[in-house]
Amino acid sequence: MRRVVVTGLGVISPVGNTVEACWNSLKSGVHGIGPITLFDTTDYKTKIAAEVKDFDPRAYMDKTEVLRSDAFSQYGVAAACQAVEESGVIGTLPPERVAVYFGSGIGGIRTFTEEHNKLLARGPKRVSPYFIPMLIANMAAGMIAIRFNCRGAAMPSVTACASGTNAIGEAMRAIRHGYADAVITGGSEAAITECGVAGFINMQALSTSEDPNAACLPFDKRRGGFVIGEGGAALVLEEYEHAVKRGAKIYGEVCGYGATCDAFHITAPRPDGSAGARAIQLALQEAGHQAGERVYINAHGTGTPMNDSLETQVVKLALGEEEAKKAYMSSTKSMTGHMLGAAGAIEALACLKALNEGVLPPTINLLDPDPACDLNYVPNQAIHTEVDLVLSNSLGFGGHNACIAFRKVTR
Repeated sequence: MRRVVVTGLGVISPVGNTVEACWNSLKSGVHGIGPITLFDTTDYKTKIAAEVKDFDPRAYMDKTEVLRSDAFSQYGVAAACQAVEESGVIGTLPPERVAVYFGSGIGGIRTFTEEHNKLLARGPKRVSPYFIPMLIANMAAGMIAIRFNCRGAAMPSVTACASGTNAIGEAMRAIRHGYADAVITGGSEAAITECGVAGFINMQALSTSEDPNAACLPFDKRRGGFVIGEGGAALVLEEYEHAVKRGAKIYGEVCGYGATCDAFHITAPRPDGSAGARAIQLALQEAGHQAGERVYINAHGTGTPMNDSLETQVVKLALGEEEAKKAYMSSTKSMTGHMLGAAGAIEALACLKALNEGVLPPTINLLDPDPACDLNYVPNQAIHTEVDLVLSNSLGFGGHNACIAFRKVTR
């Protein structure tokens, strides 16, 4: 088995549009939640979200590309540009040995909304000829591949809120088994739209609090739903020996991956948590986890009543009660909101920065802990401590469970 390492990171997020800005916000407990500005919320129960701020796609794309792409693709391309520039991998390998595995849970729903409104108001001739390529969920992967001349596989991962994590895990496998030597991977989403928010409201998934400091409350007894977020995050994965040979900066090793399905319900998780626990166990097994190791888990931690208590149960099943009590676990969604298909990617980034700096980001606004959520969720303030193994959990509609594991690189 070939080893796989991370040599570049990039991000566009509600808490910063560079890795440095985003990570400084996460470790400082600064959130990006506020009133929705992308549309009029007068008739909506939910009025806040975690929007991307001060993003200019023309810093990464020419004007024509911007006009012919949805925001989810723009976020993905921008994050990939940052990660590729830091990595420096492009040009060191034949294009056929570089792939793109990039996830999105929904794709171009903003474009869908805009073009459907045109259809109703002005007729079919006014619908953009670029409607379909702007809409389809594979287009972020396709545009990234075009930008960097990546002629290996260009594969979208579309597994709802697990999309980013599945993309990273499958990219790791592609390198590990010899199908590629480097992969640009991650996820992006831009679903803060009239239709997207209305749909989530009507399935009673979103928080209706109008207080940005009391809306996204993972593991807190007051929690009432998630806060929708948007953005993109990218990682460059590379075969270890190639990265070492060219002197690349290495953030860590992707050392484990587990993916399972609840096979139970289109939105509700399997009540016993068995499939989610198995995803974690598969990642731990591949990572060579040993009892007594210091573990940090970036939780799925959405702030919905069902998710947080069940995820607590899942972690206990996976690690055992004693080891679960010793582990650190936090939800950075308390700051970024739930970025849907991009969530797993930005949370992988947070895991790698935590591993490198020995700083574990907090779960903010955790003031009234739920007795059913009784693990160490790093409440309200970051913890400075070294860990041996970091995990990132993602759980998606459709029953998708995914977990990836990272370690520091040792020879």
